[in-house]
Amino acid sequence: MDIRKTLLWAIFTISAILLFDAWQLHNGQTSFFSKPKVEAQQPVAAKDATTNAPKADLPKAVAATSAKPSAPTLFAPNKTGEIITLKNDVISLEIDTLGGVISRAQLTKHLEEDKSGVLIFERSTARQYYARSGLVSASGVELPNHTQIFSVSKNAAGNSVTLVAEKNGVRLEKVLRLENGSYVVDAKHTIKNLSNPAADLTLYAELVRDNGKLEESMFYATFTGPALYTDAEKFQKIEFTDIEKNKAKIPGPQQKDSPTWVAMVQHYFASAWIPSNNFQRDLYVGKLENNQYRIGVQSKLETLGIGQEKTETLKLFVGPQEEQALEKIAPGLELVKDYGWFTILAKPIFWLLEKIHALVNNWGWSIILLTMLIKLAFFPLSAASYKSMARMKLVQPRVLELKERHKGEPQKLNQAMMEMYRKEKINPLGGCFPVLIQIPVFIALYWVLLSSVEMRGAPWWGWIQDLSKPDTLFGVWFGAPIGLLPILMAVSMFIQTKLNPTPPDPLQAKLMMFMPIAFSVMFFFFPSGLVLYWVVNNILSIAQQWQINKIYGEAKKPA
Repeated sequence: MDIRKTLLWAIFTISAILLFDAWQLHNGQTSFFSKPKVEAQQPVAAKDATTNAPKADLPKAVAATSAKPSAPTLFAPNKTGEIITLKNDVISLEIDTLGGVISRAQLTKHLEEDKSGVLIFERSTARQYYARSGLVSASGVELPNHTQIFSVSKNAAGNSVTLVAEKNGVRLEKVLRLENGSYVVDAKHTIKNLSNPAADLTLYAELVRDNGKLEESMFYATFTGPALYTDAEKFQKIEFTDIEKNKAKIPGPQQKDSPTWVAMVQHYFASAWIPSNNFQRDLYVGKLENNQYRIGVQSKLETLGIGQEKTETLKLFVGPQEEQALEKIAPGLELVKDYGWFTILAKPIFWLLEKIHALVNNWGWSIILLTMLIKLAFFPLSAASYKSMARMKLVQPRVLELKERHKGEPQKLNQAMMEMYRKEKINPLGGCFPVLIQIPVFIALYWVLLSSVEMRGAPWWGWIQDLSKPDTLFGVWFGAPIGLLPILMAVSMFIQTKLNPTPPDPLQAKLMMFMPIAFSVMFFFFPSGLVLYWVVNNILSIAQQWQINKIYGEAKKPA
C-alpha cells in the first residue's frame, strides 16, 4: 500500500467535496455539512374552513395550520400610513400605522462599505422584509390586523410606541418598547372585547421576506430563509423551495410552557418572533404573491366575554447573530448561527476564540493565537504523521527500485513493499490517520470564522481592515481580488508539497504541484480571516515538518 497515494487522494477528495458543497449552496441546494431538515409528522388536517377564511393574506385561525396559505393580497411598497420612528443606540425602527407593521430596521453599529447602517427590514420595489401582527377569528369576523389603520402615540421618554385599532367590537392595543443597547422589541399586545358576543380570538405574529439571496462567493454560501424552534424537535431550517412546493412540514400545536420561536435567517443577521409560553401556539409557513414567503406563530387566546381582556407579550429580535446575547433572549435562539453537523466542535472553538479576543482585543491576532493553540493540541498527532512521511521519504529510492524490479507484477510488488515496511518499522497508514482525525476540527473552525458576525468589519493589521472580506492588497484583476494572503497560502502549500515524499507516479506528482495554484485561486475569494488561519496553520506545519525531516535526515538511513 502506498501511503502517498492514499494521502493524495484523501486531500483531493476532501477538496472536491468542499468545492462541490459550496457550488451546491450557491445554487440553492442543501449543504452536506448542514443538519438535515427534520420533517415532523404532518398534523392532522383540520376541517375545511373555507367559509371562515379571513380576509386577504391573513393566516387562518385553525388548530393545526397548513403550510398552504390562502390567496394573498400584499400592499404595494408605496401604500403606507404614517411612519413612526423608534430607535436606541444600536437600532432604528420605522413603524407603519397601516397595520402597525415594522417596515424598516437599520442597525447603527454594523455598517456597510458606504458607512450606512445595515438594513435588515426594508419595504421597497427591490426588497421585501418586515414583521407584522394582528388578530384573526375562526368565525370569519374581521378583527384588527395588518390591513387596519392604527392610531398612534409615543410615551414621554420616546422609547415606546402605542398603536390602537378597533374592529367589530374588539380592540387591539400594541405597545412596542425598545430599551437602550438592545436589539429586542418588547411587543405587548392587549386584546379587549368591547361588544363582540362571540370573540374566539387568535393572535398572530409573522415575518415576511422575499427569497433574494445575499451576494456571496461561488466558493462558499450560507443559509438564507425561515427557521423555527420547538422544545421537542429543536432547531429546524426551512428552504424557500420547500414552501413553494408545499413540502414544508412543521410541528403540531405547542402547549403552554413549551419554548418556541420563528425566525428569518441570513448571513450574520436574523430576526425572530418569540411568543410567551402562556398560550397554546401553532406554527405556520406559506408563500405569498410577488415572490414573498412568511413564517409565523399563532397564540390561541380562547374566548373572551364582553368587557374581558387578555395580554400576550412577544419579543421581536432584529439584529446580529452574537451567540452570548442570543442565549439570553430565548432558549435555542443562538442556533440561528448554524454550524450544521459541526456544532458540537464549533461552539467550544468559538468560545475559546472569544476568550482570546477578550485578552488581545483584535480578532486577527485572536485567530493566529487560536490556530497556534489548536496546532499545539494536535502536535503529537501531527508529529506522528510527519515522522511517518519522513520515513517514507527516506525509503523512496528503494520503493522506486522495487517498482522497476517488479514492473507488471503488482502482487509481487505489493508483497515486497509490505515486507520492506515491516523490516523498517514503517506504518503505511501512519501519516494518514492523524490527518483524518484533525479534519473535523479544521472544518468546524472554517464554519466558525465564516459564520461569526464579529469578523464583519473587524481589522487585523496593515492592509487587512475587514476579516470578512477578501484580501485585495494588489487590487482586482480579471474579476478576481488579488491579495497577499492567498499568495502566501499558495507558497506555503508549495513548500509543504516539496517537504513531502514525491509520488512515484508522474501524473500524481504533477497533480500535487498543481494543487497550490488551484487552492490559491479559490482562496482569492475567501474572507481574509479564513485565509489568515490557513496561512498560519501551514507555516506552523512547515516548521514542524522541516524539523522532523531534519532529525531523520541526520539519522542513519535504512540499510
